[in-house]
Amino acid sequence: MLHKSPLGFIKNRIKHSFPILVKFLRYKNYIKGLNILRRHGLLSGLMLIKSKFNSDYQKWIGRYDTYNKYDQALAKKQIKKFKSQPFFSVVMPTYNSNITWLNAAIESVQNQIYQNWELCIADDASENKNIRATLKDWAARDKRIKIVFRKNNGLISEASNSALELATGDWVGFLDHDDILAPHALFLVAKATNLHSGLKIIYSDEDKIDNKNKRSSPYFKPDWNEDLFLSHNLLSHFTVYRRNLIKKVGGLRTEFNGSQDYDLALRCIEVIKSEEIFHIPHILYHWRIHNLSTAKSHKSKPYAILAGEKALNEHFLRIKIKAKAKIETKSKAYRVRYALPRELPLVSLIILTRNQFKVFKKCIESILSKTTYSNYEIIIVDNGSDDPEILRYMKSLSKRKNISVIKDASDFNFSALNNLGVSVSRGSLIGWINNDIEVISPDWLSEMVSHAIRTGVGAVGAKLYYSNNTIQHAGVILGVGGYAAHAHRFFPRSSNGYAGRLNLTQSYSAVTGACLVVKKSIYQEVGGLDEEKFKVAYNDIDFCLKVLSYGYKNIWTPYAEMYHYESLSRGYDDTPEKKLRNKSEQFYFQEKWNAFIKYDPAYNPNLTLSQENFSLSFPSRIGKLDV
Repeated sequence: MLHKSPLGFIKNRIKHSFPILVKFLRYKNYIKGLNILRRHGLLSGLMLIKSKFNSDYQKWIGRYDTYNKYDQALAKKQIKKFKSQPFFSVVMPTYNSNITWLNAAIESVQNQIYQNWELCIADDASENKNIRATLKDWAARDKRIKIVFRKNNGLISEASNSALELATGDWVGFLDHDDILAPHALFLVAKATNLHSGLKIIYSDEDKIDNKNKRSSPYFKPDWNEDLFLSHNLLSHFTVYRRNLIKKVGGLRTEFNGSQDYDLALRCIEVIKSEEIFHIPHILYHWRIHNLSTAKSHKSKPYAILAGEKALNEHFLRIKIKAKAKIETKSKAYRVRYALPRELPLVSLIILTRNQFKVFKKCIESILSKTTYSNYEIIIVDNGSDDPEILRYMKSLSKRKNISVIKDASDFNFSALNNLGVSVSRGSLIGWINNDIEVISPDWLSEMVSHAIRTGVGAVGAKLYYSNNTIQHAGVILGVGGYAAHAHRFFPRSSNGYAGRLNLTQSYSAVTGACLVVKKSIYQEVGGLDEEKFKVAYNDIDFCLKVLSYGYKNIWTPYAEMYHYESLSRGYDDTPEKKLRNKSEQFYFQEKWNAFIKYDPAYNPNLTLSQENFSLSFPSRIGKLDV
């Protein structure tokens, strides 16, 4: 059982495993050292503690997210050169506001480096008379501040719509009455509109701010990631919309109060293209933490998450997708289940093996005994097994109607062996399964197939654990270690991960071939696995990036869970020949996919490339004035 506290976890392990730590310190081979710690359950706690110490957000803010006089002067020079000077309407509903926070929110708009804006405020019949006086005072001092005082309290959606009626800008951005805009927010949005034509929605990263104005909990988001958005409101703060787009979809709806912004975003993405949505990887919005704010906890406004569920399900009805969203107890976010057709498509599960009878049998038996999806075949590709026990077992398996065994005793080539398996497969879907996989969730294949058959979806990956219940695979991040690495590796199984992403369905640029499902037609379209350049390593990542380059998206789901005992058949690259081959594959991978290695759209340039734990990048890989 894993400790909730990383420090407690480590103390307990060290107490019983001090000799292991000593052995780790003596190891010259870092990878072997990591494997020792992993086997003894130490590494997940160590990585979490390391992340905590390395992720010094206050230091990061000072270095990479503070605009000094020089930065502001450079920004103003750029503004003068903008071909377009977009006009922004910042919309703010107020109701019985905390005067201090309200003043800070308004000041944050006044302090914008980019000054072509108006602030449209609708007071929702506040009972506190000081609110009216404060707002009138602001409007008297700055003609760009427009105020409407509502006669009746209509809650946030009606108040926001009243503020929208005042708006005349090209773009509309929403600001809560107790939050703060970063001084460079409108500058970077304006710059994005100048660099990228045809945008309809622009969103940024965000963090939280407390009563003492200390910032914390940064959410560095990926570029537009629709499946992550359908799991939680990825857009949230700070998001600006073309004003005519908001008008087109009818503004905010009162029946979705609490998640009115989520409902608005869902209706907007239905009428625009994904390439018209742009992400600015900078913290442009500071979300106030207090007892009545969902920034602190969803418990403060439980109706909000229910409204989000309703908004999602209406979205699926409008776009005629057979899917159902439901709040997940653990993540407090949404799980979307996509319906399977009545006639289940045949899935060909391809499993490569060579000896390793016990682990192979565990893999096969777990599939046969636990998988609830009924229409599948298993194709075993035997790469030269000579163990009598496993040969007898495979012979018995081949008597089953849905299991076949083909033999190829040539030198191990993961790509060639899988391509061979595909060539004899009968299914419309292909599933790669490593022989060291053990099924945990019975509906794993139903879940993966439900995504794989969706229009526009390419490869689908699963959530894999090491035997000690730490994360082995939860999507692939490009660029980590100079190549690629598994997101959240060594995190405890119980963890929600960075910004909850360990428990949210989402797109990644790649997923592991240890458990992957894809349409055979897509497999054939992209040319399968590369047998020449990627014989052993990076073949699955290369395949996923080919799928991505053909216009499909790759999905990772946390709801298909398995153990992965990792490389038990093939072993590690620890001989001169294997090391040379691995170096060659690394070279080809870097040469071919350099653009993704430099910038993974499913990640963020403010997050580290030295670890898989989503800690901060020192330095940031994006300049203060860049978008």
